Amino acid sequence: MDSQNRAQDLATTVLAAVAPPEIAAACSAVDSFLRRHASDQSRAFFSVALPALICRIFGFDDVPPPSSSASSAPPGRPASTAWIDQAASDPALAGRLLALLAPDGILISSISAVDRHALVRYVFPIERLPEWIRFALQSDRPSSVLSDLCPLLKGRVKEDAVQGSPYQMQLNAFEYFMFWFAYYPVCRGNSEGSDANVVRKSRKFRLEKWTSSLPVLCSSSRGSRQKPECNLYLQLLYAYLHVFVPKNRLSYQPYRSSLLHYSLSYDDTAFLQAEFLVHTFVHFWMIDNDFSPLPMNVCRSFGLSFPYKAVLGEAPPTAGLGDVLKVLVKYLNCDSTVSGTETRHMMYGESPKSKGSLDVLSSRNVMLCCENSVGSWNAVIQRPLYRFILRSFLFCPIGASIKNASQVFYLWMSYLEPWNTSPEEFSKFDPAEMKKEVGGNENIDKSSKGKQGRHIDLQYSPAWESYVLSNYLFYSSLVMHFLGFAHKFLHTNVESVIQMIHKVLKILTLSKELLDLIRKVDVVFHSKPARPSAYSSNDAYKYIPSICEQLQDWEDGLCESDADGSFLHENWNHDLRLFSDGEDGAHNLLQLLVLRAEHEIQISSGDVSNSIQALDAIRSQMNILFGGPLKKPRTSTSQADDPHHGRGEIFTPKHPGIGQRTWADVRYKGDWMRRPISDTEVAWLARLLIRFSDWLNESFGLGHVDDSDSAGPTIVEFGRTEVCNVEGPKEALNMVLALLGSWLSLFGNAVVRFMRAHRIKINLRVLASKKFMMLLLLYAVFCAAKKVLSVAFVTVAPA
Repeated sequence: MDSQNRAQDLATTVLAAVAPPEIAAACSAVDSFLRRHASDQSRAFFSVALPALICRIFGFDDVPPPSSSASSAPPGRPASTAWIDQAASDPALAGRLLALLAPDGILISSISAVDRHALVRYVFPIERLPEWIRFALQSDRPSSVLSDLCPLLKGRVKEDAVQGSPYQMQLNAFEYFMFWFAYYPVCRGNSEGSDANVVRKSRKFRLEKWTSSLPVLCSSSRGSRQKPECNLYLQLLYAYLHVFVPKNRLSYQPYRSSLLHYSLSYDDTAFLQAEFLVHTFVHFWMIDNDFSPLPMNVCRSFGLSFPYKAVLGEAPPTAGLGDVLKVLVKYLNCDSTVSGTETRHMMYGESPKSKGSLDVLSSRNVMLCCENSVGSWNAVIQRPLYRFILRSFLFCPIGASIKNASQVFYLWMSYLEPWNTSPEEFSKFDPAEMKKEVGGNENIDKSSKGKQGRHIDLQYSPAWESYVLSNYLFYSSLVMHFLGFAHKFLHTNVESVIQMIHKVLKILTLSKELLDLIRKVDVVFHSKPARPSAYSSNDAYKYIPSICEQLQDWEDGLCESDADGSFLHENWNHDLRLFSDGEDGAHNLLQLLVLRAEHEIQISSGDVSNSIQALDAIRSQMNILFGGPLKKPRTSTSQADDPHHGRGEIFTPKHPGIGQRTWADVRYKGDWMRRPISDTEVAWLARLLIRFSDWLNESFGLGHVDDSDSAGPTIVEFGRTEVCNVEGPKEALNMVLALLGSWLSLFGNAVVRFMRAHRIKINLRVLASKKFMMLLLLYAVFCAAKKVLSVAFVTVAPA
């Protein structure tokens, strides 16, 4: 009873700590309490004080105690007095919190001791789980099926007959703390600039979440005077990864039979802990509100189909997660040279022989047996990371800030170049190194910078071939989707978009070996072997089935509507278009992008020298990428003298207006009708007119040219014995109307044949212009006013 009272007093002290001195005193009180009760693993602290400590560290309004899934605070609403936020501007406080929360600190050590004896279990609030897990737990499927969906749910889904949801997530102390740790940046990204009364389901309509960022996570928001050691959250993230997710010391042995292994060894326990931590970050940060959270083969294995797209919608991922995901991805991919055996396991789903039965889900969705677990971690993050990046590009709202998309872009770039990541790059998160840097030892500072700079000289080598092949879509298909994003947001921030395109092409063309490998796979993908023995003679053919499967699985359901200006059409996820010469290939898209960028630079103000240099570099990189010079657009002799002539006509479709269209705009090439809806159009009317235009084009067969169109008119011959008598005005009128109808039919057929021959389609989207609608409205108001005035004049005139 005495420990219960002390724990209650400690919780009160923790909850009352707001100012930095009070926070430091509360940390000292927690430290002394845990050291005093280290021998008896006081359950009172974990049932009373730990929820209060989590509440204050991460700034939540309320954290439920053990065995309670209800929270009195609105879900996702953080308080403004988070200790970890205040540590961003107070290095002394950051050091005090780091000592308390570090993996070798007293708090984590006490948590491990309590979990070793299984003294306490927690129920995590269902409304703060990743959105797809929240909807899965609210379904009526058996708990055994839900537990096997992913490793994060394994053994943690329990029935809940008291609460409204049929299931709940029960966790031990370590898992409970790490869930709140992972939820913290998600909570910040969802709540900054938004109202607590707005449910998360409608967050895809909020642009504020894309213009907000997390102060302690966004490196660009820090001032030049702020020291990197104050980024406490990233330091803790790296510390937890470094201690609990060792990459080279674990040898995972799955599929063990419980009859032969009655207890888990240290290696098994350590791996299960590492697996839990990685999957926690993946599901909270990458998957979260993804409407296709599970691989297609997993759904087929269990016979499951969840209507997540109808529930979650096409919402962008949580904003402000670029920095934390960059640390996670770089750590898991650091020195991750995957061997050939590991690559075969990842690409073909082969699992090694082992005792006991083989689990289909574990062999495809969890870890694969590798001596080096780095390859296994890469297999875990491949699909979620690809969909996270692609959803960020596709569903970024028009008019939103490009800042968060830029963070996701550089996360993608770090994934494309794992060979540029060295262990020395993480030294900035090492507290010992930071203390040396703060101490002002210039020699140590220079040496540390030299170590950190060594990875800049690292280049692609054949040792990374397996990594590139297993992640081929990141180097090919995702580049195409990014070009669609670049076209959509080029007018928003032309300098940033140009720099990003330059970065992508630089990575693809910097190494000749890497470019040759990407080209080789693309050629093999689009070719068919003459004989089956060709598969054995060319190793690239072995990866084609897996790449085809990844195209369908990783891009499941990710397709924009026609009216949103999509470069991801329905058939794109069945093919690779990076080296395609077609209209929707990378070569033509980049040429159009360069022309549009030149136009945007000419009409922009300020210093554009960097953008011009980047455009010149892009042209040179295109020559390397496609093996030839950039083709010049065809211009007439009269237009050659004026370089700016015709630029307005080329880019008029982006902002259509009355009197600014030419006959060429009626051509249905796809780039004009499928462009993003601009602010000069009525969105709902544009979508309606596009669908109506598509129906008319399909009805008249304007999508193809028939051979029958060149045939002459059909001649109908009447028999000689047939007599046609026209008597009376009625029959004469019918004959005249039939003649007029036949003339109109002939004229219509001639117009349709002409449109088919010249590949012209009906385009009614021009009627959705706000200027046109304004003219119609003004005309209607004028007619109504004229009628009212005429009626009033007629009424007043007799008087």
